[in-house]
Amino acid sequence: MAIRRSVSTTNKRPRRLSSPATALATAASRRKLVVPKRRAPAVPTDPAFDAHTLLDRLGSGSSGKEFQRNGSLFAQGDLADAVFYIQSGKIKLTVVSKRGKEAVVAILAEGSFFGEGCLAGQPLRMSTASSLQRSTLIRVEKLVMLNLLHKDKVFGERFLAYVLSRNIRMEADLVDQLFNSSEKRLARLLLLLANFGNESKPIPVIAKMSQETLAEMIGTTRSRVSYFLNRFRELGFIDYNGGGMSIHSSLMSVVLHD
Repeated sequence: MAIRRSVSTTNKRPRRLSSPATALATAASRRKLVVPKRRAPAVPTDPAFDAHTLLDRLGSGSSGKEFQRNGSLFAQGDLADAVFYIQSGKIKLTVVSKRGKEAVVAILAEGSFFGEGCLAGQPLRMSTASSLQRSTLIRVEKLVMLNLLHKDKVFGERFLAYVLSRNIRMEADLVDQLFNSSEKRLARLLLLLANFGNESKPIPVIAKMSQETLAEMIGTTRSRVSYFLNRFRELGFIDYNGGGMSIHSSLMSVVLHD
């Protein structure tokens, strides 16, 4: 005679930390905000973009260059004639209004493309690009990039997946800017800069970044950023390590807290 084992329904699985994007959607839903569920784009099973492979495929028409900290890549209003790939380092994109007000619109890390607006017919640069730290970039001429996208199906699929993923991230950034407090926005930004919630491995220590830059990115004042950073450090969420900042996964509690 078969003996049935009773299964307790009281056992619960341990709660797992959500990514910054998931935490944002959860917090928004609790406020009865409608946040559509979005699936990440299907990424081909080939290896991720590799600088050497990219250079081999491009041949002539591309060049590698190293920039020191605060190096200028291009300025807002310059001719848009090339796409850039970040082999190492971090790049800051800023926009200046007609009244002279500057805003940081993106911080891009290793493995990112930028300047691809020229592929869609954008004649001039819409932002200024500068290096936040020592960085190595690959510059690809516009016509060379277009030719590669047409001829190399694998590369084209991976590039499309990258662009779609970045668009999803930008939508999450917009929701974050509209509905979250400045404290949560700062916590989410630091987690993203340290690669928490991304496929790549988290970075133990992120490069030093000015409080002014952080304030511009989350839309608040430098004094507020200073206050929150001191609070995060007192709570053990972050530590200062020489010229950088250590971000701990416990900082996620700020994003998850209602």
